[in-house]
Amino acid sequence: MNAPLSPQRLQAPAPPTGMHPDEWAQRQQLAACYRVFALLGWTEMIYNHITLRLSDSVTGGEKQFLINPFGLHYSEVTASNLVKIDLQGRVLDGSRYPVNPAGFVVHGAIHEGLPEAHCVMHTHTTAGVAVACVQGGLQQSNFYTAQLHNMVGYHDFEGITVHAEEGPRLVNNIRGKPAVILRNHGLLAYGQTLPQTFAILWTLQRACEIQLATLSMGPAIPVTEEAAIKSSRDALQFSPAHGAGQDVFDALVRQMERLDSSYQH
Repeated sequence: MNAPLSPQRLQAPAPPTGMHPDEWAQRQQLAACYRVFALLGWTEMIYNHITLRLSDSVTGGEKQFLINPFGLHYSEVTASNLVKIDLQGRVLDGSRYPVNPAGFVVHGAIHEGLPEAHCVMHTHTTAGVAVACVQGGLQQSNFYTAQLHNMVGYHDFEGITVHAEEGPRLVNNIRGKPAVILRNHGLLAYGQTLPQTFAILWTLQRACEIQLATLSMGPAIPVTEEAAIKSSRDALQFSPAHGAGQDVFDALVRQMERLDSSYQH
């Protein structure tokens, strides 16, 4: 039996002329993530965003990040059509694509206000929005919520996120809480790396899915505070010392690449 195809074994395209190799690598990683979201069904037509702050080796210390071109489905995102913008939403790479104002208002505020927010992911999945709309939010009642003990932050709904004055309130509400429930709206996660952010969001999404299924049958059995504290301590998937989600993300990229590796271009 042939070994599974690995992203590292593929002959990836070389960086475009004049582009820093680190930026090209980060573009390819982010484009892969958009395709993984499409594979998982975490899409909302052409809406929502995953953003990645470019490393200082690329920007010289300025805060710049990559975002999806507005108007394309996640399955159409590639390394080259991602748009590089600053915290004000100004396009820096001459892209012909527009940027959704709601993307840089929310994501820009988080990238600017939280130094640990190298990557920010936002979804409108059915389970995520449902839990965001229910009184009490996420219950401490299943295997996945137990792993997120003291990691979940909330931000109240203020309308469509196109007004910059909401940004500081959002940042203040979620500081130190990387798994975020935007009330009446959806889910959000941020982290030090893209794979770590993915692991946090995946766990939050699963917690919401299980809660949605559980409450359709009746009241949930609560997880004790002691068990939740222990579970969050023993869950290693978010820890940089244990890969911080890299192995899980790589496995999903391999699965996606068997179907389509065009994201690399």
